Amino acid sequence: MLELSFSDRALARLRVAKSVDPMWEIALSLHLLQNQEEALVFGPWRREVRAALQAAGLTAAVRGLALICPATGYFPDFLTPGRGDPDVATGVDRVLSTPRSRLCAELSRLYPRGPVPRGVRALALGDPSALRGLGGVLQRYHQVAVAPYTAAMRGQAATDRARRAEAALDRGAEGLLASYAQAPGWEHEGGYLRAPYPRERSVDVQDRALTVVPSFFCVRTPLALVDDSLPPVLVHPLSPALGWLTRLREAEVRPPVTQLVGSSRAEMLEILERPMTTTALAAALRLALSTASRHASVLREAGLVATRREGNRVLHERTALGRALLDGSAPAPRTASRVGAPLRERGAEGAGRVPAGRLASSGERQAAMPPSRR
Repeated sequence: MLELSFSDRALARLRVAKSVDPMWEIALSLHLLQNQEEALVFGPWRREVRAALQAAGLTAAVRGLALICPATGYFPDFLTPGRGDPDVATGVDRVLSTPRSRLCAELSRLYPRGPVPRGVRALALGDPSALRGLGGVLQRYHQVAVAPYTAAMRGQAATDRARRAEAALDRGAEGLLASYAQAPGWEHEGGYLRAPYPRERSVDVQDRALTVVPSFFCVRTPLALVDDSLPPVLVHPLSPALGWLTRLREAEVRPPVTQLVGSSRAEMLEILERPMTTTALAAALRLALSTASRHASVLREAGLVATRREGNRVLHERTALGRALLDGSAPAPRTASRVGAPLRERGAEGAGRVPAGRLASSGERQAAMPPSRR
């Protein structure tokens, strides 16, 4: 069990990352390539990525990357410096800027009994050539194994963020913490948040700003940095639904909803899996309240969104037609030209805002267990 304790100041400084972080997705997707966890959900992705890595000639390089990012036990904090940063190049630069003393300390912890592989030893010593090689592999791996799935990842993260925004707007920071306790095994009580974890661990957030980062490739349990002196981060699973890759591929061969209604309205339609207020929509999509209201009105007029009053709240939810449009199983609404037209007006759109070459299973190296730091 992982227990995080928050002071009043820490609660006030609690933040949720805008979306997934590329460096965390690199590390956690690499873990999934080394094991068979969540086979039904991620099995098709594994097969596709292993074939793509082999075609790109990256299988050996990625196998080397797995030496410093194993799927079980400890893996170094310096590989995941991000807190929801959208740019992979920035994240890689941060990895390569890690002080030599920290590289040595964290990589030595990977092999406490030795022997340390030669490539890992060169990294631990801060060898410039080894660091450049690491940066290149991280970038190329991201291009093959992570970037092609960005649409699914961001969509899942946007839905999660909308849910957190609703909770925070309704009940403040305590409500935000409580929203995570709805997941199986999670608990919230006062200034404490507890979550499933491979071992007993307590983290006193003190007065620091903890960042909660959603992760597409994180499975089963959340993760946290090992070094408590680093800015605190809690990474939690987004838990994509079975068949997510099939739906992503189907979406790529049909006209994107964004071409019909514009990107902001398409995002709004996507996150309306559950009823939300205009204020929550504005917060989740980082729009001005007036802009969110206008987008909801246009979608309602097109029959894609329904609006109802519940007490003193006005709730919007996606209609069957809206769901069908997202799935590509229905034609565009007859008012589609009207829906898209306002997006050409000044400021309207942006207002307010591999069997072959398979990686060795970690179980072949050591007994299977979830990442310990994590």
